[in-house]
Amino acid sequence: MATLQEFIENTEDVDGIRFNWNVWPATRVEAAKVVLPLACLFSPLRESQTRPVPTVEYEPVVCARQNCRSILNPYCQADYRARMWVCPFCMNRNAFPANYANISEAARPYELQYTTLDYKITRAPINTPPIFLYVIDTCMDEEELNSLKTAILGSLKLLPPNALVGLITFGRIVSLWEINANLRSFVFKGSKDYTPKQLQEWLGIRNAVQLQAAGPGMAPMAPMGPPGAGPGMQHPGAAAAAHAAQMGGGVGKHNSAGKFLQPIAQADAVLHDLIGQLRRDSWRTAQAKRPLRATGAALSIAVSLLETVYPNCGARIMLFIGGPCTTGPGMIVDDELKNTIRSHHDIEKDNAKYMKKAMKHYQALAQRSAVNGHTIDILACALDQTGLHEMKYCVNSTGGLMIMGDSFDSSLFQTSFTRIFAKDAEHNQQLKMAFNAVLEIKTSRELKVAGCIGSCVSMNVRNQYVSDTEIGIGNTAQWKFCSLNSGLATSFYFDVVQTQAQQQGQRGYIQFVTQYQHVDGYRHVRVTTVGRNFTTTDFAFDQESACVLVARLACHRAQTESNGPDVLRWLDRNLIRMCQRFGDFRKDSPESFQLSPLYSMFPQFIFHLRRSQFIQVFNNSPDETSFYRHSLFREDCYNSLVMIQPTLLAYSFNEPTQPVLLDTSSIHPERILLMDTFFHIVIFSGETIAAWRKANYQAQPEYEAFAQLLEAPVKDAAELMVSRFPLPRYIVCDQGSSQARFLLSKVNPSTTHNSAAAMGGGYYGGAGGAGGDAAGAVLTDDVSLQVFMEHLKKLAVSSSAAT
Repeated sequence: MATLQEFIENTEDVDGIRFNWNVWPATRVEAAKVVLPLACLFSPLRESQTRPVPTVEYEPVVCARQNCRSILNPYCQADYRARMWVCPFCMNRNAFPANYANISEAARPYELQYTTLDYKITRAPINTPPIFLYVIDTCMDEEELNSLKTAILGSLKLLPPNALVGLITFGRIVSLWEINANLRSFVFKGSKDYTPKQLQEWLGIRNAVQLQAAGPGMAPMAPMGPPGAGPGMQHPGAAAAAHAAQMGGGVGKHNSAGKFLQPIAQADAVLHDLIGQLRRDSWRTAQAKRPLRATGAALSIAVSLLETVYPNCGARIMLFIGGPCTTGPGMIVDDELKNTIRSHHDIEKDNAKYMKKAMKHYQALAQRSAVNGHTIDILACALDQTGLHEMKYCVNSTGGLMIMGDSFDSSLFQTSFTRIFAKDAEHNQQLKMAFNAVLEIKTSRELKVAGCIGSCVSMNVRNQYVSDTEIGIGNTAQWKFCSLNSGLATSFYFDVVQTQAQQQGQRGYIQFVTQYQHVDGYRHVRVTTVGRNFTTTDFAFDQESACVLVARLACHRAQTESNGPDVLRWLDRNLIRMCQRFGDFRKDSPESFQLSPLYSMFPQFIFHLRRSQFIQVFNNSPDETSFYRHSLFREDCYNSLVMIQPTLLAYSFNEPTQPVLLDTSSIHPERILLMDTFFHIVIFSGETIAAWRKANYQAQPEYEAFAQLLEAPVKDAAELMVSRFPLPRYIVCDQGSSQARFLLSKVNPSTTHNSAAAMGGGYYGGAGGAGGDAAGAVLTDDVSLQVFMEHLKKLAVSSSAAT
C-alpha cells in the first residue's frame, strides 16, 4: 500500500495538484479547528514524468443540468447497460451521447480512466497565430544595446514561422515601426498618454479578427485626423521628424494593422535590418541627469495597439528596460540624479513621490491586457532599480515572466531569455507555452472556492461554487490566465460549508476546467478532477505544500493589506494555533511538547519563511522584493520550498556527498558546501579547502582526489542550472570572504559571534581552523531555530494562551 508521501508525489506528477490536507475536514467547524484553510497548488499544464496526459480530438461530455455543466470524469457512476452516468457534483443522471454506444466495463472511454484529460477542439481552429510585440528601451550604453539586439535577433529564430511580430522602441519618444522595407516609424511624445481611440484614428487600424471574418475590401477607412493631432512619421535618425513629434506635430496617416505586425517568415529580413540599425537614444542627457525614458507611454501604446487589432487573442508584449521610467505616464523617478529612487523606507514613510500614480497607471494597463488575453513580460537589466515594484502588476496579472539582472550581456539574461522560447521535442518542436486561458473551478456541494493567488485576474463569475469568504483573488469561480506553461503553479483556497458530518466514506470533489489557445492553432480544454474523503480525525497533512500555501498568503497580505510586523504576527499566531491543535503536551510543560512526524518540519519551515526575503525586506530594494515574490507566486511546491528553506550539500574527503542541515554547524574548514536558494547557487569552500586551492594542490598529480573534490560541486551546480528559469546567480566564495554572506544569511545561526566569543573562538575560527561550532559562527543578532522552538513550545503549552 502506498505511503502518504508516495500518494502526494504521484498525484502531483499525474494531475499537477498538491493539497495541504489530503483528507478533508468534514464540517465547517472541523475546518476552523485545523487552522489552515483547505488549499492546493495546481499546475494546469504540468508534464507528467510517469503517465503523459492523453489528448483526444473530440469535445467533452458535460452534465445536462444547466447550473452544473461539469465534465464526465472517473468519479462518475456509470451504468453501461442503461447508457447513463451520474454526475458526482449535482447527482444528476445523464445519458451518454450516441457515439458512446459501444462502451462497456471492459471498453471504458478515456474520461472514465484518466483524472486529467486534454481535449483538442478541432471544429473551430484559431485563425490568429501567436503574437510577439518587442518593446525596446534605447536609453542604454551602446554595448548593452548591442548585447540586447543580439539576444532579440536570436529569439526571432525560435519563433513559429506563422508568429506575428511587431517592434516598438522608446527613449524620450516612442517609435512604432512599420514592418516593411521602408524602415520607417510613427513617433509619439513620451510625455503624454494616448487613448486606444486616438491610436486607432491616427494609424487607421481596425480589429484584424473582424476584418478576416468580413473578407477583403469590407473594412471602412478610418477618417483623416486633423493636422497636428497624430504622431509623426520618421526614418531612423530623422531628427527633424522626431522634433516635430516631440512638439506635438505630425500628420494623421491611413494604415492597416499588417504594417505593424507581420508573420516572422515574411518579415525576418526586415526585422533583422530594423533591429540591427537601432542606436542609442539620440537625445542628449545633461550632466547629473538621468536619460528621459518613456517606458509608461511605450507600454501604453503597445497595449492599445494589440487590444485594438487583436483583442482576445494570444499575444506577448516583451518589454526590455535598462532603467526606470523618468518621463510621462508611469514615471517612477525624475531625471535629477540627486533624487534617488524610492526605497522600502521611503515607501513606509509615504515619501515615494511618484509611486502611487505610477502604480495606478501600470495597474490599468495590466487590467486592459489581461481582459484581452495579452501577456506582458518585463526583462530588466541595470545596476540600479528599474521600477519593477510599480510595474509588477503588468506581469503578475497577465501571467508574464520577469527577469532581473545586472547586464543584458550576462549569461543570466542571455540564457534565461532563450529559455522563454523552449520547444517541446515530443510535439513537433512547438513552443512550450499556451495563451489566453480561462480556468474554471466546480466543487461538490460540501465545498466552495474562496479564491486564488497567482498570475491571473478575476473573470467576476459568481455562482453557486463561490464562497462568501475571500482569499486572494476571490468572489469568482473563473480566472483569466493570459499565458500558461508547464511550470506555472497557482494556489487555490476552499471553504468547507457543510454543517454536519455525513455517513462514513463520504467524498468531496473538485474539477478544474482550463480552456486555452495552444500553439498548434486549436483551442484545448484540459480537465482535472480530484476526489478526497472527509474526516474528523486524521487529515493527512502535507507540511511542504502547507508551508508554500502559507507563504503565498503571507506575501499577498504584505502586498495588499499589512506591513512586515503585522504579517509576522499573523504567521506566529497561526503556527502557535497549529501546535496547540496537533501537538502532544501537558499544560504548562514545554518539555513535554511533541509533534508527530507529519507536522514536525512545519515549524522549521515557518522559521525560515520568517527570515526569508519574502517577509524581511531589509537589505533588499522594492524591485528585488517584487521579483522574489513574483517567483514565489509562480513556481511549484519543490522550487518554492527551496526559495524558503534552501538546500545544502556537503563535500569532503571523509564522507560521501550528502545533504546537511541548513545550519552554522555544517560549516567546517575541510568541507565544501553547495547551497541552492533557487535564485542563487553558492559554492562555499571552508578555510582549509580554500588555502589548499590557493596553493594549487589540485594541479599536482598526487592530489588528484582533491581536484575531483573541487570539481564535484561544480558539476552538481551545472545540473541544477540546466533548466531553471530564470538562471540563478552563480557564486563561488570562501569562508571569511565578503561573498560568504550569501550563505551565512541563510543558515540557521545556531552559533553566533556572541556564543563563539563565549567559547573563546573567533568569528570564523582561529588561524589553524578552530573547527566545531566556532568555525561556523556568524555575525548576527537573529534568534536561532533552537531558541525559536523553545519560545514556540512555551506559548503552545501555556494554559493562558488563546486557542
